[in-house]
Order: sequence, then structure tokens, then C-alpha cells
Amino acid sequence: MNFVVCIKNTDCAASLEVRKIYQVLPDSKANLHQMIRIIDESGEDYLYPHDYFMPIELSPPLQQVLEMS
Repeated sequence: MNFVVCIKNTDCAASLEVRKIYQVLPDSKANLHQMIRIIDESGEDYLYPHDYFMPIELSPPLQQVLEMS
């Protein structure tokens, strides 16, 4: 499971919080369009511009905790 941190939320302030960690869902079609599919503040998965996020590597214990929430 992959995670990213939000670094920009232009026009998406209600859906994304800057400096918050989000779970990434695989979507090969989104990648072709420089988009990323994440679970946002609504609890649903949506596409956002790839440059709104930076990938992060989590320690295994932290990743387990986030996967359970």
C-alpha cells in the first residue's frame, strides 16, 4: 500500500489538507494523465493532480496502523 503527503490543495481545500498523509489507490489510467487516485477527506477515492502530492515511505509499524484506520 502506498501513501503520499499533500503539498498543495489549490481549488480542493474542502477535499484535501496540506501536510496530511493520504492512501494511494492503484490506477494506471490516472497515471497516464498525470493524476493520482487517493482516498480524500470525504472517505471516497477521487483523482487529483499528481503534483499536489509527494510520495513518502513509512516504517512498517506506521504503515500497519494507517492501513487499519
